[in-house]
Amino acid sequence: MSEITVRGLTEDEWETYRSVRLAALEESPEAFAATLAEEQGYDEDLWRLRMRRSQRLLAEDADGNAVGVASVGHAEDAPERVAELFGLWVRPQARGTGVATQLVQAGADTARAQGRSHLAYWVGTDNGAAVAFASGFGFRPTDSRRPMRVSNGADEDEIAMVLPLGDDRGVPTLA
Repeated sequence: MSEITVRGLTEDEWETYRSVRLAALEESPEAFAATLAEEQGYDEDLWRLRMRRSQRLLAEDADGNAVGVASVGHAEDAPERVAELFGLWVRPQARGTGVATQLVQAGADTARAQGRSHLAYWVGTDNGAAVAFASGFGFRPTDSRRPMRVSNGADEDEIAMVLPLGDDRGVPTLA
């Protein structure tokens, strides 16, 4: 894979985010709580609101083609010092090339720049690859669990994994 850059998107780049988000929902519908049909119906005002609510990160190849996306925001039920990484997706042809690692690193850098002390990432307890990826990056499992937001018919839970971003190595409690 060619050189990859990750950058934060501005509100005015809502159409870029929309395009990549819809591609993610189409290619990996099982990975997201939302549906392609639902998000295709969102108007510009809603997309702009989403851009203001969280920092959207875009991974691009040397030709400027979008190859991945992730978001960093704050979950309502989390302590203020904890940012949340969510919506991580990499185009199939770019998987296994380090794009996800670069997106997570950019997410950690973004959260740190926002003054957050930890980055949380919810992972399906039965998704061994995702748990291994997060663990390899330095995320640590917590006692926080919730029902899987994406239902595949199984009774699966998600676990909050947390990455300390500074000197505070403790693991905050998440709802």
